[in-house]
Amino acid sequence: MNKRDNFISAILIIVIIVLVGIVGALGYTIYNEIMGEGNIELSLGGEAGFPTIEYVSSNKNNTSAGSVIYAGVDDGKTITNPDNRYRHLYNQLDQTAKIIYNKLYENKENLKTGTYTLEFGNAFSEILSKENGDKELKEEYQSAIEVLIYENPDIFFIDATNMYINIEKITRITGVKYNVYINNGSKTSYLAEGFYSKEDVEKAEAEIEQVKNQILSLVIGKSDYEKMKIVHDYLVDNVEYDTTILQSNIYNIYGTLVSKKCVCEGYAKAYQYLMNELGIDNVIVIGTGTNSSNETENHAWNYVKLDNSWYAIDVTWDDPIIIGGGKLSNQSRYQYFLKGSSTFNKNHVSSGRFTEEGQVFQYPTLSVYDYQ
Repeated sequence: MNKRDNFISAILIIVIIVLVGIVGALGYTIYNEIMGEGNIELSLGGEAGFPTIEYVSSNKNNTSAGSVIYAGVDDGKTITNPDNRYRHLYNQLDQTAKIIYNKLYENKENLKTGTYTLEFGNAFSEILSKENGDKELKEEYQSAIEVLIYENPDIFFIDATNMYINIEKITRITGVKYNVYINNGSKTSYLAEGFYSKEDVEKAEAEIEQVKNQILSLVIGKSDYEKMKIVHDYLVDNVEYDTTILQSNIYNIYGTLVSKKCVCEGYAKAYQYLMNELGIDNVIVIGTGTNSSNETENHAWNYVKLDNSWYAIDVTWDDPIIIGGGKLSNQSRYQYFLKGSSTFNKNHVSSGRFTEEGQVFQYPTLSVYDYQ
């Protein structure tokens, strides 16, 4: 082989090495674009964004014992989950919100840690690829969180304002993908005040269970009407309306059933929880109540189904604070028990909206007349 041939061979080797390097670098780049992270933009969806609504009980009636201060109606379909809970609100969610809700609901145990991350990956790419898609996803998330909190009183340990939806936009040569997940963001956890670990939550659950079993033992063999009345009476007799609005858990079933102090949301959730345990169809209702002084305030109560008709129960207003002492009369004790729209809607108006800009939910239609 002469010098010319050697030179050509060397040139060919160099060219081959360069080509191999170029192909390798290109392959690595493509691999990273397909399998790697690419260019990531992180958007915090923000907090669930709804502080627990403060339902201030309004002043209403008088009895001979002294002054008594009392601290809408659309069709909705009833669909039950396999756990036999009634899901009037869930049934009204859009498909995207249902996906978010289902993930949260299926991870109830994991949520007790307060730091568990729920991963959705690229599941919402279709909605996020639209203009203002991130805003739409956040609205769906908001609705899902609201239904989780207000249709599952047993999930009392979550502070939804400390839960964040995170949206990662990943730009690659092959296109744009998204990674969505829910976590506690920069917060220590998304557990409600007074709970700091899964052990705390489970201890609270055991305490609630003990009270629940005590109440349920009172209704064995009773009719649905009697069950509703016994649960109503238990809450009226054993729970105190918290006028300070300062204590922990006054909006949930732990404060109501264990601490025995709450505001109207606590009364309504406790009644909802016990009706769920008894298999009685019911829904929590959000709206306003107008007292005898013509003052209108945010309020919460319950609708229950009895003998194929719907009736309203406002346990809070049936448990007034009596100024000057004395005993509550039966007229006041059952003034808001199993009432129809002609009576109840004189001073109660359902809004169906848990937050100012949240989804408007529909409620079952009340019977016109009180239960007889």
